[in-house]
Amino acid sequence: MDGGSHTTSDGERGERTWSDDEERALRLWIALARSSATFTRAVAGRVLDYGLTLPQFGVLEALHHLGSVPLGELADKLLVTGGNVTYVMDRLEEQGLVSRTRCGKDRRVVWACLTDEGRNLIVEVFPGHTAFVHELVSVLDPEEQDTLRTLLKKLGKGIPQGRSLP
Repeated sequence: MDGGSHTTSDGERGERTWSDDEERALRLWIALARSSATFTRAVAGRVLDYGLTLPQFGVLEALHHLGSVPLGELADKLLVTGGNVTYVMDRLEEQGLVSRTRCGKDRRVVWACLTDEGRNLIVEVFPGHTAFVHELVSVLDPEEQDTLRTLLKKLGKGIPQGRSLP
C-alpha cells in the first residue's frame, strides 16, 4: 500500500505518506469509532425510553451494582469527571432517584446512593436493558464476544493514560 494515494478535502488525490501498518491502525481506529458510536446511539435511544439520559442510567446502574459509593469513586468507575457526576446527580436528585450524604468522618466525602424510587426504577428496567444489549451483540457468537472483549481490554490497558505517545 505504500506509495498509494488518498483523496484530500478539496477532492484532489494526494500521495499517501504513511506505512501499511499505520494504514491498518487507522482503519482499526475508524472501525472501532464507528462501531462504538453506533452501539452508543442504540443504547442511548433505548435508555431514553426509560426517561433517562445515558449518563443518568450509568449512575443508576453503577449504584445498583456497587451500592452506595463516594462521588469520586463513582466518577472513576464511570470514567467521567467529578463535575460531570455532580451535574448528573443533581438531575437524578431532582427526580427523586438518588440522594447524597456527607461522610460523618470526613465532611469532604459525599456518598451517592439510590432512593427507593431509584432502586425500583433500575430493578424494573435493567432486565429489559440487559436483553436489549444481548440482542445488539448477538451478531457475534459467544466465543467471538469473549474474544472481542478480551482484545478491547488489552487495547485499552495498552494505551498510556495521562500522556500522549511520541
